[in-house]
Amino acid sequence: MRVLSVIPPMTQLNVPYPSTAYLTGFLRSRGIDAVQEDLALALVLKLFSRAGLQALHAVVEKLPRKRRTATADFFLSAFDRYVDTVEAAVAFLQGRDPGLAHRIARRDFLPEGPRFAPLDNYVDNESGDGGGDPLAWAFGALGSTERARHFATLYLDDLADVVRDAVDARFEFVRYGESLAQSQPSFDPLAQALAAPENMIDRTLRELSVAAIERHRPRLVALSVPFPGAVYGAFRVAQAIKAHDQSIVTVLGGGFVNTELRELADPRVFDCFDCVTLDAGEWPLLALVEHLQGRRTRAQLVRTFVRKDDRIDYIAGTDPDFAFADTGTPTWDGLPLDRYLSVLDMLNPMHRLWSEAGWNKLTVAQGCYWKKCAFCDVSLDYIARYEALDAKVLVDRIEAVIAETGRTGFHFVDEAAPPKALKALADELKKRKRAISWWGNIRFEKSFTPALCAELAESGCIAVSGGLEVASDRLLKLMQKGVSVEQVARVTRAFSDAGILVHAYLMYGFPTQTVQDTVDALEYVRQLFAAGCIQSGFFHRFVCTVHSPVGLHPERYGVTLQSLPPTTFARNDVGFTDPVGTDHGALGVALNKALYNYMHGIGLDEDVRNWFEDLHVPKTRVPRHFIERALG
Repeated sequence: MRVLSVIPPMTQLNVPYPSTAYLTGFLRSRGIDAVQEDLALALVLKLFSRAGLQALHAVVEKLPRKRRTATADFFLSAFDRYVDTVEAAVAFLQGRDPGLAHRIARRDFLPEGPRFAPLDNYVDNESGDGGGDPLAWAFGALGSTERARHFATLYLDDLADVVRDAVDARFEFVRYGESLAQSQPSFDPLAQALAAPENMIDRTLRELSVAAIERHRPRLVALSVPFPGAVYGAFRVAQAIKAHDQSIVTVLGGGFVNTELRELADPRVFDCFDCVTLDAGEWPLLALVEHLQGRRTRAQLVRTFVRKDDRIDYIAGTDPDFAFADTGTPTWDGLPLDRYLSVLDMLNPMHRLWSEAGWNKLTVAQGCYWKKCAFCDVSLDYIARYEALDAKVLVDRIEAVIAETGRTGFHFVDEAAPPKALKALADELKKRKRAISWWGNIRFEKSFTPALCAELAESGCIAVSGGLEVASDRLLKLMQKGVSVEQVARVTRAFSDAGILVHAYLMYGFPTQTVQDTVDALEYVRQLFAAGCIQSGFFHRFVCTVHSPVGLHPERYGVTLQSLPPTTFARNDVGFTDPVGTDHGALGVALNKALYNYMHGIGLDEDVRNWFEDLHVPKTRVPRHFIERALG
C-alpha cells in the first residue's frame, strides 16, 4: 500500500516544508511504501511560466478597464517582455543560470512594475546625497548576485500582484486564503470558497493534483498543513482527489490542525477528508495504514477525528508516542530540490538566510526544554513533550541527509536548541571531521559562554535567532522568559564575537506594556545594535492564543479575554482587554521604522523619541551606557 504525503499551497518557495520529509522517512523506516509531492512549488512553477503568463494575460484582458489596477495595466503593456523573461528569471532564482545575475542587476533585462518604485526612494548611506547606487547600503559595491535575487523577487511580486488583482484577491506566496481559516470559528467561509466556480489557480491546482495521483497511485494521501495560509489549498487538493477517485483515503494533519482544530465539530470538513489527526503524525498515520491493511479496527486509531453519520468522533488511542530517536531519518527523495526558488524579498540579514534555497532541515531536540514563556502554546504536544536526540544519532542523520541531497547546509528547526545538545553536536562533528554550515533558534541563556560560542562557530554555526521579546526586565519576568536584558547582552555579544550572526525576535503589545516600557525597550535595542551584540531583528505584535499561559490564565497578566463566538472549526487567537490601554498599533510603526534603520547602521546615536515623530512619548529611563556597562 502506497502513502503519498503532500505539501499544499502555499507554504514556502525556497525549500520543502519539512513535515513530509519527516513523515516519509518514518513510514519508510517501518517498511511502508511512502512517497511525497510539493504541490505548492508545482503550482508556482506552473503559474509563473510562459504558458502560465499567457493564461494570466487572457484573464486580465477580459477585465473591464475600470477594474484593472495599475499593476495589471503595466503587465499588459509589458507582456511581451514578461513572457520572454519569466522562465529565465525563475531559472536564475533556482540557481540554474547564475550568469544571468549581471544582466538582472543592471536593471535593463526584467520589466520593472510598481514593486520596483520604492527602490528610487533609497538614499545611499555612504554618500548621503541620494546619488550613486541606491542599494549600496544593502549590497555594497559588489553583490551582483544578491542584487539580482532582490530584483528578480520584486519581479515575481509584481506578477503575483497581477494574479491577486485579476484572478484571486486571496492569493499570496505564503498566505494563500489565510483569512478563510485563521482562528475562523465557522467552516462557512471555507465551504463557500470551495463551492465557488474554479478560477485559473484552482483549475491549475486540480490538474496538478490529479497528475500526482496518476503518477503515484496511492491508497492514502496525507496533507500536512502547517499554516492557515495552506488550508484552502489543502482542501482544494483533497477535493480534486475525491472527485478523481473517491476510494483514495485522505487525511489532514500538521501544525494548523494541531493548534486550531482541536475542537473540530463541523462534519463538512469530512466531505474532503476521511480523517483529521492531531499532534505528532507518526502514530496516527501508522495506525491508519494498519487499519486500511485490516490489522487494526477503526476504534484503534490514534488521535484521529472521523465522521460517523452526522457527528464527529475523536479516537484518542492508547499507543505511546515513538521516541524521537525511533522516528527515522527525514528524506527528501522525490522532491525536486533543484527547482526551489532562492528569493530575497526583505533586506534583513536573517531573512536572507530564511529565504535562501538549499538548507536541509533537521531537529536537534523535539519540543522545548524551557516551556514556560507566557506567549507560547506550552500546553500543546509540540512544545510540551521535550526529548533531545543523542549527538551520534543526530550526526548519523546529518550524514545520511548530506549523502542524499549533496548539501552540507542545515537549518535546525527547533523551538529552542539546548546548549548541552549543541555542544555535544559540535564535539561529534569535530570527532568525525564532518564540515557543515548550520543555524537555528536558541534561548539567550547564560550557558552560551564565549567559549561555547567559539566552539559552535568552529563546528559550522553561522547564525542564531532568539527571543529578546519586550526588552524590559519587568515584562521578561512577567512572561517567564527566564532571561534579563543584561544576560541577553552578554550572550549575544559572545555569539557576535565568535563571528555568528545574531537575530533577535522582538515583541510589543504584551499585557500591561506601557508607552514608557516601549520607549525603554527600543532604547535597549538601540544600544544592543550600537554595541554590535545583534545584527538583525524583527518586531512582532503580541497575539494571545487560547493554548498559552496568557490565554489559559489571563488574570495572572492583568487582562480580560474577550468572548469568542461558538466554534465548530478553528480556534486559536483570542482578543483581550488590557486596562493599561496603550495604543500599540501607533507605536508599532515607529518600532519597525527604527529597527529597519538600526539594521543598516542608521540613527544609532539618536534619541529614540525621534522615531515616534508626531506621537508624544516620554524620555527613556534607561541609562545611555547600560549595555556597555553590562558587557564590562
